[in-house]
Amino acid sequence: MTYANETRRRRTFAIISHPDAGKTTLTEKLLLFSGAIQIAGSVKARKASRHATSDWMEIEKQRGISVASSVMQMLYRDHVINLLDTPGHKDFSEDTYRVLTAVDSALMVIDAANGVEAQTRRLIEVCRQRDTPIITFVNKMDREVRDPLDILDEVERELGMPCVPMTWPVGQGKSFGGIINLRTKAMTVFDSGSERLPQDFETIALTEQAQLAERFGAEWQTAMDSMELATGASPAFDEAAFLAGKQTPVFFGSGVNNFGVMEVLDALVDLAPAPRPRTSNLLVNKQPVVKEIQPEDSAFSGVVFKVQANMDANHRDRIAFVRMASGKYTPGMKLKVQRTAKELRPTSVVTFLSQRREAVDEAYAGDIIGFTTHGGVQLGDTITDGANLQFTGLPFFAPELFMTVILKNPLRTKQLQTGLDQLGEEGAIQVFKPEIGGPMLLGAVGQLQFEVVQHRLKSEYDCDVRLEGCQYTGARWITADTPAELREFTNAYPQRMSLDAAGTLAYLCTSPYDVRLAQERFPKIHFHPLREHAGLALGSAG
Repeated sequence: MTYANETRRRRTFAIISHPDAGKTTLTEKLLLFSGAIQIAGSVKARKASRHATSDWMEIEKQRGISVASSVMQMLYRDHVINLLDTPGHKDFSEDTYRVLTAVDSALMVIDAANGVEAQTRRLIEVCRQRDTPIITFVNKMDREVRDPLDILDEVERELGMPCVPMTWPVGQGKSFGGIINLRTKAMTVFDSGSERLPQDFETIALTEQAQLAERFGAEWQTAMDSMELATGASPAFDEAAFLAGKQTPVFFGSGVNNFGVMEVLDALVDLAPAPRPRTSNLLVNKQPVVKEIQPEDSAFSGVVFKVQANMDANHRDRIAFVRMASGKYTPGMKLKVQRTAKELRPTSVVTFLSQRREAVDEAYAGDIIGFTTHGGVQLGDTITDGANLQFTGLPFFAPELFMTVILKNPLRTKQLQTGLDQLGEEGAIQVFKPEIGGPMLLGAVGQLQFEVVQHRLKSEYDCDVRLEGCQYTGARWITADTPAELREFTNAYPQRMSLDAAGTLAYLCTSPYDVRLAQERFPKIHFHPLREHAGLALGSAG
C-alpha cells in the first residue's frame, strides 16, 4: 500500500528570522488567510487579552517574544500545511535547530530596514548544512527601508546563493504603492489596514502601462528600472536548484497589513517540496546499516523533535511532538520507542493550532502529531509501528553557561527533581547531575534560558529556586573505545563527571585548557561538543 497521494499534499516548513523581523505577525496572517483563525491577534497589543496565536507561554505574553517553537496545521488549496514558528531569540537557538530537522523547507523573514541580521545568519547556516530550500520574504516595505537591490545583494552574499525575485516593490515607506507579481504579470495595489483580506486588494495587469505610470509616477519608473536590473542579474527560477538549496525565491510585502502574504502562501503550495525520504541508521550485528525510508511507505515511522511539558496547566501534561517520516497514523495503533524497545501507549494524539488541539483521525508523512505521554519519550527518539529504524540528526550543543540550582525550601526537593527531569527531557535547559552528589547544575546556550526555567519551576512546579554562578564554563560528552579506558578516566576526574538528562556521561570544564590537558593525559578518550539522540555522542573531539 502506498500513501503517495496524501504525502504529495503535505508541506512542512519553519518560519525563521531575527527577533522583531515580523515572524510571529506573518505566522498569524498565514493562518488568517488559510481560514485557520478568524482574527489575527496583534503581537504589539500584549496588554490586551488577545496574544498572538503562536505565543502561548506565560513568559512570552509578558515579554512579547517567542521562547518556544509552536506547531500549527492548516488547509489551503487542498494542501495540508504544517507550519512551525520558531523562537527568534538567540538564547533559544537549540529549540530552533531541532525544529529545522523536522521540516522540508524554511520561510526566512527579513526586515527590509535591517537586512540580514545576526540570528538569521546562524539559522541560515543550519539550513545550508541540511540543504533546506529557503523562500525569502522581505517584510515591512511600508516603512522607510533600504533599496530592494541592496537587500537582494546582501541576501545573496549571506546565503551564498542567487535570489530570484518573484514579486517586486513599487516605492517604499509612505510612497509604497504595492508589488508587481512576476508570476501573474500584474500589480497588486497597497492599501494599509490589518483587517484586509487578499481579495480586497486591487490588481492591475502590467499591460496597462500608461495607467500604472500615470497613477504611480516616478515610483513606477524607478521600480521598473530596478526590477529590470534585478531580473537581468538573477537566474530564472529553477525548481531543481531551489529544492537543492541553491537559489531562493524572494517576495516583498508588509505582514502587518496582510500585504504580499498571499503570494507567499501560494508559493509554499506551488514551489515548496512535499515530504522527502529520510535516512535511517541501524546497527545490525554491530554493523551500521543505512536505509532510505520513503514518505509513501506503508509502515509508520517518526522522530520526536520536541517535548513540551505543561502546555495545559490544568492537566500537567507532556506532549511529544513527532514529525512523521512515513506511513499513516490511525488512533489505537501499537507503537514502539526504538531506544527502549518499549511499547508507546499515548493517552491522546492530537494535531495543533498552537494551544488549540484536535484529536487525530489520520495523519501521514510530513504531518506533526502530538503524543500526550507521562514520560518514557525523549528528544530524538525514533517511533515506529514495529520496524527497527533509527533516525539521527537531532543536535544537542555543549552549553557555554552554567548555574547551580539552590532550592529555597528544602521540603520541595521532590518537586524540584520532577521539574528538572521534565524540563531537561524537554530540552528547555540542559540539566547535569554531578556523579559525586551536590546541587544540580543547569547548562544553557543563553542567559534568558535560565530566567525562563526559573520562572517555569515556580509557576508550573511550585519550586522557588535561586540560581548561583559556579566554576564551570563548558562541558564535553565523553566516550571511550573500551569500558576499562572510560573507568580509568572517570576515576582520575571524579569531581568533573556528571550525567545529563538522557543519562549520557559528560566532563565539566572550568577553562578551555581543561579539555586539552585531559586529552593529552588520556588520548583514547573522545570529547564531543555535540551529541545527537540519547546515549550517542557525535561530533569532532575538542
